[in-house]
Amino acid sequence: MAERKRRLWVTVFVAGAMALLLQYQPIHQYISFVKNDQVVTAEKILDEKERLRAQIEQWKEGREEAPVDAVVDQTWKAIPGYNGRVVDVEASVEKMLAAGVTGPEMLVYKEVPPAVSLDQLGAQPIYRGNPKKPTISFMINVAWGNEYLDSMLDTLDKHKVKTTFFLDGSWVKRYPEEAKKIAARGHEIGNHAYSHPDMSTLGTQRIHQEISRTQDVISKTLGIKPALFAPPSGSFNKQVVQIAHASYQMKTIMWTADTVDWKKPSPSFVIKKISGLMGNGVLVLMHPTAASEASLDQLLTIAKQKGLHPVTVSEVLSSRRLP
Repeated sequence: MAERKRRLWVTVFVAGAMALLLQYQPIHQYISFVKNDQVVTAEKILDEKERLRAQIEQWKEGREEAPVDAVVDQTWKAIPGYNGRVVDVEASVEKMLAAGVTGPEMLVYKEVPPAVSLDQLGAQPIYRGNPKKPTISFMINVAWGNEYLDSMLDTLDKHKVKTTFFLDGSWVKRYPEEAKKIAARGHEIGNHAYSHPDMSTLGTQRIHQEISRTQDVISKTLGIKPALFAPPSGSFNKQVVQIAHASYQMKTIMWTADTVDWKKPSPSFVIKKISGLMGNGVLVLMHPTAASEASLDQLLTIAKQKGLHPVTVSEVLSSRRLP
């Protein structure tokens, strides 16, 4: 019994000593202790770390990626950048030692931001995210169609997806409880002007009025200040984009793929069209209509099958990498 207690005490001591050795670096003194007649030293631990560092340098090959700068494309206008990634060697060493497991799957990465960000591009319309980021957004513009909202919200919940709803200001004024329902589900809220005008035909004062009135009613109703603006019917000009950017710190959002659901197409038409256009960084335009309500579930399923992550517009535009 005494011998068993002695061995148990030695085991506990060894474990504690090893934890201390791994926690405090660098180790300047030669420390040793005995476990089952084997000597474990600080020098051996350091040797093991050096061996792991050398191995990690080999595992790094082909796994690191350079960041991608945001650019203004002739066709797609402002395209956000995408963070690169490098292996954090020391963090990887510590993780492997602590877990007692080595291998490339244990590597720890850190992100490297691009030299040029989306914000540095200034006032530009945005039609898509970066083609290297495997995200997609099924964004929903709301100025009518209350009868389909609950079903679409339930479908998004079923897939555990948060998306972006661009709300018409006058709609929020008329249906504050519907607007609160969308926000309460955790979805991002954007500005869709106040009275659904053709923004490209408006003067400066009216442009300000359409955007600011919507900002005000959303702020008062939901306690949210939108950072994204979607022009009704996708109609805008350079002045609209500049005012949204300079006066309201808002990005002007367009789309990559249009369901054209306001034309009352069949759900099968919408599914076939949009599934063929799905890809990294795609922004899909929808409304709370019968066609989009009936196709949303299958579109979300197809997107996931293609390896895409349905997220908010802001997440598509972010340079952050997915976990």
